Amino acid sequence: MVQNTGKLTLYNTLGRETRTFEPLAEGRVGFYGCGPTVYNYAHIGNLRAYVTHDILTRTLRRMGYDVTHVMNITDVGHLSGDNDEGDDKVLKSAEERGKSVLEIADFYTKAFFNDTERMNIERPTVVCKATEHVGEMIDLIKRIEANGYTYLSGGNLYFDVGKFPAYGELSPRNDQKARSRVKEDPNKRNPQDFVLWFTRSKFEDHALAWDSPWGRGYPGWHIECSAMSIRYLGEQFDIHAGGIDHVSIHHTNEIAQSEAATGKRPWVNFWVHNEFLIQDKGKMSKSSGGFITLRSLMDAGYDPLDYRYFLLGGHYRSQLQFSWESLETAKNARRSLMERIRVLGAGSGGRRGSGARGLSEKANAHLAAFNRALEDDLSSPRALAELWGLIRDPDVEAGEALACAVDMDRVLGFGLAGEDRGGDDPEREKEIERLVAERTAAKKVKDYAKADGIRAILNEQGILLEDGPAGTRWHKIQGWTQGR
Repeated sequence: MVQNTGKLTLYNTLGRETRTFEPLAEGRVGFYGCGPTVYNYAHIGNLRAYVTHDILTRTLRRMGYDVTHVMNITDVGHLSGDNDEGDDKVLKSAEERGKSVLEIADFYTKAFFNDTERMNIERPTVVCKATEHVGEMIDLIKRIEANGYTYLSGGNLYFDVGKFPAYGELSPRNDQKARSRVKEDPNKRNPQDFVLWFTRSKFEDHALAWDSPWGRGYPGWHIECSAMSIRYLGEQFDIHAGGIDHVSIHHTNEIAQSEAATGKRPWVNFWVHNEFLIQDKGKMSKSSGGFITLRSLMDAGYDPLDYRYFLLGGHYRSQLQFSWESLETAKNARRSLMERIRVLGAGSGGRRGSGARGLSEKANAHLAAFNRALEDDLSSPRALAELWGLIRDPDVEAGEALACAVDMDRVLGFGLAGEDRGGDDPEREKEIERLVAERTAAKKVKDYAKADGIRAILNEQGILLEDGPAGTRWHKIQGWTQGR
């Protein structure tokens, strides 16, 4: 319905300042977001990054930009430490599960996209696997070598950070902390140097290996993002995004090797980083164990969009404390939102406003305030507040309010467009009601195994049950597909 006429401002980690966004090419945006390492299920902390990327791309498209969003899939070469030490995560997972590396990567890639679809995260324009772009990585390393930034030591090819004066400019405050995390490697001239290509000197029996000018081996983790982003977006592009934990090492190394290869500065104009999701024990991570998956939330009776609502209630650059109580609050708020949309749908008689020019001054004011919130460094909490202000405004006619809410939802992504269009197939609804009644009867006679079995059957069909004082309610999971 509406395109922003203002300017988007984003906090740029490179320079640590909020700046007005200007694309390199008028009307077009090249955006690269670091994707998953597919050796395990994504946890809900991981998913915060992809919701951030989703809000960014939706906002840019709302403003009229043609966005090319590229995401990598790391299916080789990411070690258990970011500093070239430890085991290859995908290989380790394959060994533990008795599967091949590619089987593990394929399984968890599908699981990842099942999760993002359930959360109504739009699929990137390009999804590229590391194993399918090793040739581009080798070619990029050759350019870095030809420009004099590498050395061979102990069988590995290293990037020499001492020859790149701007190294660390993305995170100068974190240099000392990053340095303390780097383990001693006798092959390195400088502790900050990093591997571009591993050969037989490390993991001689590595499951995946390729021929290269430096010997048979495999690429370092950092080189994959540089090679694939340049492959699809060119030697300079607009935005690179990822979690805040990537700043001091992974993204710092990406900048060094990319600019060393291309001679272009800056390689990327804007660096956008989301903060951590925090639990009582600190940031959520797979390595520490005990992480929570989206499936865990669903098994506890939450719709994936309840979690999306929870995330959008905090600004992407602020740490967000997760608790079951806060998720319950988000669930209830989203339920109230959906009920209000259904009321507006009934009140409008199915009629919606038809475009910004036909809206009242009050409705347009709400849309303008919503747009300003997004333009201000993607302020999703303010955008949510503007949505609520709209649907509660007695001076905005129901059809207008509904039309504006659906328009806002093109960015927020809660699936509001379907809330005023009736229910499921009547026969399907009857079957669900039958199973719910059968489960209620089983609970009355304390046959909890049968009751749990019915809940599991409905859950696998995309139906969540909510038990309460008034009985059991059911609802469909938004964006549900048959998953793992």
